[in-house]
Amino acid sequence: MVYIVSAIIFFILLYTVIPYFLSRGLGLNIFKRGVDPSKIAFTFDDGPDPIYTPILLDLLKKNEVKATFFVVGSKAEKHPELIQRMHQEGHLIGIHNYVHHSNWLMSPWKVRKGLEDTARIIENITGVSPVYYRPPWGLLNLFDLFQRSNYKIILWSVMADDWRTRGGSEKIKQRLLANIKGGDVILLHDCGDTPGAESDAPRNTINALKDVLKQVETKELTCVRIDELLKERHSL
Repeated sequence: MVYIVSAIIFFILLYTVIPYFLSRGLGLNIFKRGVDPSKIAFTFDDGPDPIYTPILLDLLKKNEVKATFFVVGSKAEKHPELIQRMHQEGHLIGIHNYVHHSNWLMSPWKVRKGLEDTARIIENITGVSPVYYRPPWGLLNLFDLFQRSNYKIILWSVMADDWRTRGGSEKIKQRLLANIKGGDVILLHDCGDTPGAESDAPRNTINALKDVLKQVETKELTCVRIDELLKERHSL
């Protein structure tokens, strides 16, 4: 019995905790920041949302900012017009899996099916097959980390806890302005209906960005898509 329990504990560590340490701590097989000190990348998870995503897209367009959206496949199916608008306005669309469940609690086969289903949905809408992937909560299992895949895993270097409403837009604004530097990949959200989030939290994110986007421009930082940030790293 002791051996069985030990084997189960070892498997859980191997499947979850060790990949977490290798990816978050050592950066193995993932991308979380660029090297160009003049460029940063804003990324948005969990959408598209019929209320907040259009408002966010309006703000990005007004400020001539291109961003990256890691979308949930089941939501993309419901709101193809928002996926099409992201694509038409020059934003990069990546995968956040078909449902917002932790990869630690899913088999490799279920994770893979979610990726393929979401990729197909995005390609059917935009004509472009996505190649960038951010797992929910950034949690990778062992197979995510080491499987041969067409997808490049993207994490982040700056986040602002913007899934909570406590502290309002000022908290988000101050955290971003205090931490953003050249090369950063910034994690934000355009939907608040995932586990642990608050439904109206994206309103604070959008309000904070109204000032943040102006401030980063004064710092001579250019907002680019993830593929552009990766390109700069590979060219150096």
